[in-house]
Amino acid sequence: MNLNYAIFRSEPIYTINDLAQIGSHNKREKQAYNSNPDIKVELSKNNIDLKPLVEKYVNGFKMLVKDYEKEHNERMKTGREDRKRTFNQMLDKSKNVVADELLFTATNEFFKDMTKEDIIDW
Repeated sequence: MNLNYAIFRSEPIYTINDLAQIGSHNKREKQAYNSNPDIKVELSKNNIDLKPLVEKYVNGFKMLVKDYEKEHNERMKTGREDRKRTFNQMLDKSKNVVADELLFTATNEFFKDMTKEDIIDW
């Protein structure tokens, strides 16, 4: 019997540095992938991004939160000296999630007769 399976993974990202590392991983920019025969970099073009970013993840993040960063920088002008933080310092020390990585996948057999549009609808 051939059973299909699906995976849904949600991974919180807590720091700007982690976001940059995950972006490099997802876009297969690391040199390590060239030496691993199990990773077929040429198939990365088949990945579907729910929130596509042409630029680096951190740059895309900065564009999305630019108004919040501006507000933060204004608050820091009048805050106590011992509590002043750059925007990145505030994000990294807050222990809050700055982004969430989601992965949806299933077996090859499940996707066999689907078009890219069908997969996106899925």
